[in-house]
Amino acid sequence: MMKNIEQKIWWSMAPEIGYFLLILAFVFSLYQGAVLLFSLFHKEEGYMLARLIAILIFILVGLSFFLLVYAYIISDFSVFNVALNSHSEEPLFFKISAVWGNYAGSMLLWILFLTFFTAIFSLFHRKLPVHCAKLVLISQCVIVSVFLCFILFTSNPFQRLDPPALQGNGLNPILQDMSILWHPPLLYLGYVGFSISFSFSIAALIEGKLDSGFCGWIRPWVLVSWSFLTAGIISGSYWAYYELGWGGYWFWDPVENVSLMPWLSSTALLHSIIVLEKKKLLKKWTLFLAIITFSLCLLGTLISRSNLLTSVHSFATYPYPSSALVLLFICSFLIGCTLFLFAFRAHLIKETILFQPFSREGALIFNNCFLIIATGIIFLGTLFPLFLETFMGIKIAVGATFFNLTFCPLMLLILGVLPLGPFLSWSKGDIFLMAERLWLSLAIALAVFFYFYITGRKMFFVSSGLGIASWVVAGSIAHISRTIFRTPFFSWKRSISFLGSSCAHLGVGITLFGILSVSGFTKELLVNLRVGDIVFFAGKYICFQGYDIYDGPNYQEYRLHFVMMTRKGIRGNIVASRRFFPLEGGQTTEVGLLYDGLSQYYIVVVGDALDQKKALVHIFWKPHVLSIWLGGVFMILGVVGFLSCPRDVVEINDGFVL
Repeated sequence: MMKNIEQKIWWSMAPEIGYFLLILAFVFSLYQGAVLLFSLFHKEEGYMLARLIAILIFILVGLSFFLLVYAYIISDFSVFNVALNSHSEEPLFFKISAVWGNYAGSMLLWILFLTFFTAIFSLFHRKLPVHCAKLVLISQCVIVSVFLCFILFTSNPFQRLDPPALQGNGLNPILQDMSILWHPPLLYLGYVGFSISFSFSIAALIEGKLDSGFCGWIRPWVLVSWSFLTAGIISGSYWAYYELGWGGYWFWDPVENVSLMPWLSSTALLHSIIVLEKKKLLKKWTLFLAIITFSLCLLGTLISRSNLLTSVHSFATYPYPSSALVLLFICSFLIGCTLFLFAFRAHLIKETILFQPFSREGALIFNNCFLIIATGIIFLGTLFPLFLETFMGIKIAVGATFFNLTFCPLMLLILGVLPLGPFLSWSKGDIFLMAERLWLSLAIALAVFFYFYITGRKMFFVSSGLGIASWVVAGSIAHISRTIFRTPFFSWKRSISFLGSSCAHLGVGITLFGILSVSGFTKELLVNLRVGDIVFFAGKYICFQGYDIYDGPNYQEYRLHFVMMTRKGIRGNIVASRRFFPLEGGQTTEVGLLYDGLSQYYIVVVGDALDQKKALVHIFWKPHVLSIWLGGVFMILGVVGFLSCPRDVVEINDGFVL
């Protein structure tokens, strides 16, 4: 009996314990910084202790995060954060996803991942020079300390509510979807992972030199972070596609844009690392890209976790208005100090700036320049309205038209050059040899262009884009085929990094093909149907069979049933619905989807009122839409293949031309 009472008392104190663990992590973080600073001047003394403290901080933050999750699971409405974002009748997985579906909980998750990467680095950097490793750990320690201080004093996720609420407000209905379980964590893993490459750059600037192994140390961290960020973006894009019900996958929304900017800059960083490793070029530029990438990740965290910009993705309740200014100050301080360090220390790093334009390094430098210009376009279009409103009081809206006219043509130009790089040699490329290897890919691209231009209502821009997408896909396949068939069996490991990069390029081409197919050839129909009505659309017959009402765990769902038929018989069943959440006071659209290869039929129930005899529905046919996300999968697989290649093999392979 006494034991049960003691357990109840213990768990009732879980929020206080969680907050205390964060305080303890903050104290240890400060202590770790002091130990590392001491060890800088006293060789090895204290260094091993600092590495152990990094692991201890991760454990403390992990236990604190677990206690917050536990508070959500048991619906402890004496915790303000839980009462604001959860409900006792919500399913378990939505209670868990509500932990990071709000401001304070998501910041704690961000810090958890930050300490995780720091702990991983402290465990696996044995080949790194000790002095460099200390500087990297000091940089990570500063970031961890600053954000722990921030969450402790401005965004306490364990804040008590007195008196406790009888019931919580519940999670925003739009966030009550399974993809929210993994979309924010994947995005945050990408954001936070770039802190390691950022800290490597800080260490290199402080030392005033780049060691010969710098690329080998930084590349795995960049690849892993890039993979997580890519996975986060494509999962978020698919969630917007099927959950918001507007029929699209990308809205050029501020929160979407701030995740795309670090993706573009990190892609440039990956390519600059290759040039640096092989030709000893772009030393300062690589450091600058590492700094800018993590700075953009900080910007993404700031915008996605605050109300600075209006966004269709800003669903998290925001009860801490003053903390946005504190977070803005923190991000500005970290970015400003780093850029100041770069300005005053970059001149110590000596490098050669001469290179042959028509070569592999020339193609990669071209790629870098235009990727950064593309990043700048998105940065300008996303933040310029905020600056204009803040300093001049003028409100303007920068929408899809601006980005489509500026960003999209630039990206098509970049992708048009993409297949050339792998077929160019280092130092000096051979245009005739490259033409010999790519003539078939070019012929396929031209054939695709003319086919879609003639059959697709003479849409020059879309047809050109599809031709470029085919050029990228065919060029990547040509390079993969040549790598496989021209590499001796006993040297197969040498081709791994080539296959990985070509697989990633293949994914880019597939994604581009899907984007342009959807934008150019989507068909849609807005129709009012009665039960039993049949409509002919995009080569199929769609029959509205009726509707029923389904009572979910915390919602009521009005489901409309459709049958899709061809002349040969039934093709499939589609269920589209609207869910009403009486507890949260909201509703969501549940899209009806039917797969047709890589294409989809997409049905949306329009309006709030549903009549027993008729319904207004919006029907889409989206050709090759799944290619958008299939391409993302190929990109990630390419990086996984690249990571699986041993370090010494990668070094050989980057200079190996088939």
